[in-house]
Amino acid sequence: MRRIPSLLSLLLLAGCAAQHAPAPILERPIPSRGSQNTIKPVPSASSVAVSRSDDGRPGTYTVKKGDTLYRIAFEHGFSYRDLAAWNNLANPDDIKVDQVLRLTSPGESADGVEVRPLQDTARSAPAVTSAKPMETLAYPKAIKQPYSQKNAESIGKLAEGGSARTAVASRAAATHASSPSTVKIVPAEKKSAASETTPAMQNGNSGHDWISPTPGKLLKSFSDETKGVDIGGKMGQSIVASGAGKVVYAGSGLRGYGKMVILKHNNEYLSAYAHNSKLLVKEGDVVKRGEKIAEMGNTDTDRVKLHFEIRRFGKPVDPTKFITVDRP
Repeated sequence: MRRIPSLLSLLLLAGCAAQHAPAPILERPIPSRGSQNTIKPVPSASSVAVSRSDDGRPGTYTVKKGDTLYRIAFEHGFSYRDLAAWNNLANPDDIKVDQVLRLTSPGESADGVEVRPLQDTARSAPAVTSAKPMETLAYPKAIKQPYSQKNAESIGKLAEGGSARTAVASRAAATHASSPSTVKIVPAEKKSAASETTPAMQNGNSGHDWISPTPGKLLKSFSDETKGVDIGGKMGQSIVASGAGKVVYAGSGLRGYGKMVILKHNNEYLSAYAHNSKLLVKEGDVVKRGEKIAEMGNTDTDRVKLHFEIRRFGKPVDPTKFITVDRP
């Protein structure tokens, strides 16, 4: 019986000690203004200017008297449908003198700078450069144990508030690990001027493989005035594509050229076949090198012949540097 009061005394003492244990304290480090723990905002997604290769063509053109959209497109090395779309022209014939036309797509500025938004991956949460582990003090919860001298002593020791240090990873560290702190801007790929809709032609001074569009003698040589060569022949003689390409024009809307076909071989080269009596292709057709596209004629000219031009970025170049023509 004497032992019972002593046991009760020990339990009461342990209980009283546990009631006065201090509450757990969580210390969070407060970054100083000059420390490295400051939060750096990530640059927002903005526009990146990417320069395209300079091919010498202007970004705009002012319409002059006598101009047509077909001629403007031809002389600058574009499809007239592209120019109409870039300038919101429902009718290609609806252009006016002194009207300024853009010669670039809507994704490019008039000075030839293409604007592209950064990828969505750039939009990330603010990043913290470093995170410091925080410490907590562990205290016992209410514990029920069977009576023994050893358990009674352990309860008293726990009631004294022994500290157990535990490292806790901060949320800032998790944020830093999961989201980038900087935005990496990768230059946009530049499209090669010699690659687009059709296989590039090999060999020749231009790096292309051209063939003569029709057999015949050279009637008129290349000059700044002729802008191409005239090849003589017979009415209805076959006219073939000098190289693989896409038909960007087939009609008689360019004054002085009669019935004409224009092929776009890539972003760099166009070829034109004028004064035909009959056109065998239509806009949008893709043709192979050597494929028949028209028949020779004398539309809008004084004799039966083929007027043949090659244009690089819209500028006429001498076709005899790329094809062989019989000279008189």
